[in-house]
Amino acid sequence: MPTITLRLQLHNPTGAKQQMYQRMTEINTDFANWFLLHPEANKATSTIFKEFSDENFPSAVVNQTIREVKSQKKNQNAKTFRKIWCSFNNQNLKVERKSECYTVSFPALEKRVGVPVVAEPFQVAWLEKILNGNVKQGAGKLYQKKKKWYLAIPISWNVESSQDEKVMGIDLGLRYLAVASIGTNSLFFKGSQVANSRRRYSSRRRKLGQAKKLQAIKKSKDKESRWMKDQNHKISRQIINHALANGVGVIRMEDLTDIRNTAKSKRMDQGRNLHSWSFYQLKEFIKYKAEMVGIGFELVNPEYTSQTCKCGHQAKSNRSGLKFRCKECGHTCHADLNGAINIAKAISGLAA
Repeated sequence: MPTITLRLQLHNPTGAKQQMYQRMTEINTDFANWFLLHPEANKATSTIFKEFSDENFPSAVVNQTIREVKSQKKNQNAKTFRKIWCSFNNQNLKVERKSECYTVSFPALEKRVGVPVVAEPFQVAWLEKILNGNVKQGAGKLYQKKKKWYLAIPISWNVESSQDEKVMGIDLGLRYLAVASIGTNSLFFKGSQVANSRRRYSSRRRKLGQAKKLQAIKKSKDKESRWMKDQNHKISRQIINHALANGVGVIRMEDLTDIRNTAKSKRMDQGRNLHSWSFYQLKEFIKYKAEMVGIGFELVNPEYTSQTCKCGHQAKSNRSGLKFRCKECGHTCHADLNGAINIAKAISGLAA
């Protein structure tokens, strides 16, 4: 079941409301740290809050915090939580529409409050699906970022699959960052341009390092990271648009879990080294954008996808650089396109 998170900015909350949200966060964090060390935490209900404080605090938030602390307790190495934001389950967090404005309401310190939200165009469709009951709403989280308050609401839905739906396979690599294939209908994204840009970033940082300008090096790394993220957004957006235009129902990509342990690069060049490009980020962008438009997403085992011919013959010698030529039947193809076709077919099976 695919899931995305709507991050809705609260529209101009008053100073009093912002102070209340901050106070709720402080109380909730203090309670979480107190509860973390409670000897009977496993048996706790919302009534345990009375042992902690006499302050009027929503039991709905207490229950969510108890669940969160219990789930994190086993992996919590530190003695305290830095911050635990207030969460509300789908029974306590309500999305409503008033004329052209969308509002959310949730329990607060004194009473239940309702606040308008800033809904971006793409978010409006999902808010309507929440109101119509077409998606399942998860527990929302009230949080602050850069002096603005937001509600993060996860939503999930069922995707119906068909045996006859079109499948797109995507192969990732160095010379071509991505090759998308719907049968022989293909889309290529060359890696040479981004490799050159990365080399320029790397060269600049070497010079800055020689001048011992450490702050400038950090800024350069941050700038490059933002640039990479933008490139991955553009690539993933074009891939999803291509999938929609061709009626694709499922996108398949290789499972990248062990790619850093298995991938090798002939040149340890920061512009072309597989380890230096965020393929995992690109995969995640493609995944969530596919799910947002109702396209299924699956991972396949990567074994032999680059070495196998459509006739079924598999051999390492079938591939040489960007050229694929089957030693058995003589079939020729662009090597990355052949890999994308095999990924679409899931010739090595779907990843567990």
